[in-house]
Amino acid sequence: MIGRLNHVAIAVPDLAAAIAQYRDTLGARVGAPQDEPDHGVTVVFIDLPNTKIELLHPLGEASPIAGFLAKNPAGGIHHICYEVEDILAARDRLQAAGARVLGSGEPKTGAHGLPVLFLHPKDFNGCLVELEQVG
Repeated sequence: MIGRLNHVAIAVPDLAAAIAQYRDTLGARVGAPQDEPDHGVTVVFIDLPNTKIELLHPLGEASPIAGFLAKNPAGGIHHICYEVEDILAARDRLQAAGARVLGSGEPKTGAHGLPVLFLHPKDFNGCLVELEQVG
């Protein structure tokens, strides 16, 4: 059901410092910051030959990333994102198997302009999983 790894998301307390680290220290190709108000984050994508890294920074007081950073002040891996061809079929299959979909269960538009869903980390070995429809 899941396809390729789309990205690994890292919550960062200082977005400018993280951008500089990836660009200047690691020599990565770093995209421009983009605000995602529906998700309460500012994101920056770093293109790698085989996947992407997504830097996440809080956008607004109600940002879920602010809560994550309160518990992890230095930042850390927030979630992994897998591609799926049909997000509704994936959701239905996962729910039938007992997995919990966060929020209303209806896909939202993600940072790539594609439908996304998040799966409860307690159902996936402590890892928050994002599914992104690419098909």
